Amino acid sequence: MKDHEKRILIIDPDERDRADLVAFLRKENYHVQSGKGLPDAVKKLFESDFNCLILDVNLPEIKGYEAVSIIKNIDPNIKIIMTTSENNRKLEAKVREQDIFYYFIKSFGKDELKLAIHNAFNQ
Repeated sequence: MKDHEKRILIIDPDERDRADLVAFLRKENYHVQSGKGLPDAVKKLFESDFNCLILDVNLPEIKGYEAVSIIKNIDPNIKIIMTTSENNRKLEAKVREQDIFYYFIKSFGKDELKLAIHNAFNQ
């Protein structure tokens, strides 16, 4: 991977959310790939290097927070931003127990997400 490339993997089962985020981040000059579930994430992580993973909490096969250890076994240095459409205290507590970089609630808007991604690349 070239040092100047900022590579992001987006894993989100919602096709509209995924496409929207891909388009948004490409406009921000990130190199973006995407998939809908854990098998896509594992395959892409083995095929390529990513700096950041944006992972939805509600994957088809497993909860996103349960997938963190699997992902970290493949790439211990990847920064994971966990996303959710609906938040509650119990869910947030489970997510924050994991080795993630940032927890993002989708309704907050993309500016906050953009800042989190920027911070992930500048740590």
